Amino acid sequence: MPLSNDWNKERLEQLKQLMPDLFTNDGALNINELKKVVDPKSVNETERYEFRWFGKSNAKREAFTPTDATLVYDKERSVNPSESENLIIEGENLAVLKLLSNSYREQVKCIYIDPPYNTGKDFVYSDKFNQDKKEYWENSEMTEDGFKIDTNTETDGRFHSNWLNMMYSRLLVARQLLKEDGIIAIHIDEHEEHHLRKLCEDVFGEENFLGNIIWDKQNPKGDAKSIGYQHENIMLFAKSNESLFSVSDLRREKPNANQILKKAATLFKKVSKNGLHEVNSEFKEWIKSQPYSGGERAYDKIDKNGDVYRGVSMAWPNKKKAPDQYFIPLIHPTTKKECPIPERGWRNPPETMEDLLKNNLILFGKDESKQPERKYLLKENLFENIPSVVGYAGSDDALLKKWNLEFDNPKPYKFVKDFIKPFISKDDIVLDFFAGSGTTGQAITELNQEDGGNRKYILVQLPEQTDEKSEAYKAGYKKISDITIERNKRVIEKIQKGLKEKEEKKKGELPLEMVAEDAPNYSKNSSLGFKVFKLQKSNFPRVEFAPDPEKTEEENIELLKQYIKDKEAQLVNAFNRDELITEILIKNGFKLNYTLTKQAKFKKNEMLFATDGDKETLICLDVIIADETVEYFKINIDQKLIVLERALDTTKKWNLKHAMGDKFNAF
Repeated sequence: MPLSNDWNKERLEQLKQLMPDLFTNDGALNINELKKVVDPKSVNETERYEFRWFGKSNAKREAFTPTDATLVYDKERSVNPSESENLIIEGENLAVLKLLSNSYREQVKCIYIDPPYNTGKDFVYSDKFNQDKKEYWENSEMTEDGFKIDTNTETDGRFHSNWLNMMYSRLLVARQLLKEDGIIAIHIDEHEEHHLRKLCEDVFGEENFLGNIIWDKQNPKGDAKSIGYQHENIMLFAKSNESLFSVSDLRREKPNANQILKKAATLFKKVSKNGLHEVNSEFKEWIKSQPYSGGERAYDKIDKNGDVYRGVSMAWPNKKKAPDQYFIPLIHPTTKKECPIPERGWRNPPETMEDLLKNNLILFGKDESKQPERKYLLKENLFENIPSVVGYAGSDDALLKKWNLEFDNPKPYKFVKDFIKPFISKDDIVLDFFAGSGTTGQAITELNQEDGGNRKYILVQLPEQTDEKSEAYKAGYKKISDITIERNKRVIEKIQKGLKEKEEKKKGELPLEMVAEDAPNYSKNSSLGFKVFKLQKSNFPRVEFAPDPEKTEEENIELLKQYIKDKEAQLVNAFNRDELITEILIKNGFKLNYTLTKQAKFKKNEMLFATDGDKETLICLDVIIADETVEYFKINIDQKLIVLERALDTTKKWNLKHAMGDKFNAF
């Protein structure tokens, strides 16, 4: 007798999909973790779990604690801001992620980060960001010279815990930004690789592990005490495997396929003069001379149609024998005799073999003694599985040195460009919240210029002070975030120069040898620019009132009212209008690409129309909302409105709330 639907099981699966961190590695719901979500004070337990470390619960609590911060637009350091949705944000990344988690929730396709590796020489970010603590901003030292950062040395008894706490809180928040079919790729070396795997299983779920890609840098560490590591790991997790594979098969373009096809096309033009055999000999020698993989080198033949191809075995791939119908012999087209059948049978059923014969996709030998092969055309096999080992020995050191932007161990942008391309489409958002020198930004910009894509990047970098002895510091780049911004500015200038030279060459105004080497690959199909934002304290003053124990309750209430009034007066008199608008819109879920348009029909109030393409609202920061404005919104209730609470008396506030409901918001 069939059972009815197990609703409890279904609800648990929904909860796990929403908050996988509440479940153990074996899939059981951790009741104590659930209680912490409902009422953190109700749980007083000893830390225990399959993967536990000191401070884990506090790091999780920190991840979901609101931040006392906002973002401020930096017009001076932005480049072509009206033409682009790219963002570079200067500030502590946990606070920034919290701010982005409202506006960009489930908007990011790929998170690509290269965090501190915890070698004992690098930095771990100080997480002193409790909104209730008075010393919040003082401890984080948010000054012109940057945030406070700590060195995490191996002599610290909580060496690994410090690093895990730093990563855990950030990954928990970052997960909320990923689309359901999104992925996260994290660079790491041998110091914390095993810990990172367990940490990501905790945050994203063990079932969403995609794999570990080895980046062979082809240059062993010279200062190694034991094994000379010459590789890094890039750990890949999906937010949801099921969602990811419903839209993607995770394959990449064969790296050198286009180059091979172009060479073959050039040589094939000689066929009428030299003959196909001679052309193939030249093509095979050229293939051998290239630094290609074995799979690419196998495509070393050109057929009479000019198509590049290779032969592939058609033998049954399994150890067990194939069904009987997979043993039908193939007849050699010239000798009319049967060709050898693979020991365990053919790979394909008879109907497929017939189609292959019909389309001339089976390769026969000179006679029947050779076992036939499947003919694979390169133009039909331009994609391949993403390999677990990727070799790349290049560096961006020379590029950054040319720009006086010295930076330790920058990832090469060409590697990042090739690595990240299979995971994103042409309109996706990529987030890097350990941006460093800004390699990810350059990679996305260059990729867009190559294929006309409209990918967007969000880079977040701590304003950590650069080494005073470095060329970057001497050149005026006092913070790493300065390097992040300047590098991407130089990239845009380089591309614009290349586009201009390309156009001049097209018009015949510039000799070929004067054109930038990479200019021919550039297109005008993608915007070039970025907006810069800085993290700073909220524009809204916090109420920090301590009752006077020597006064009555009624007297303290009056004192509190006066205190709040004084604080509100500070906001009205001292706020920066643009900064306040940004903060209000961010906290209402607007993305940072919003635009503002003044509404002329409001005569007694300055009313602005704000939209980010998805959300829209009217916003007014006047200190008094006119009666005429209130009357307008009592009738036009289909629009949204945001105002300062201080701008309304009790009657106006009630009228607007009663007429507009949740479309009205007062800050």
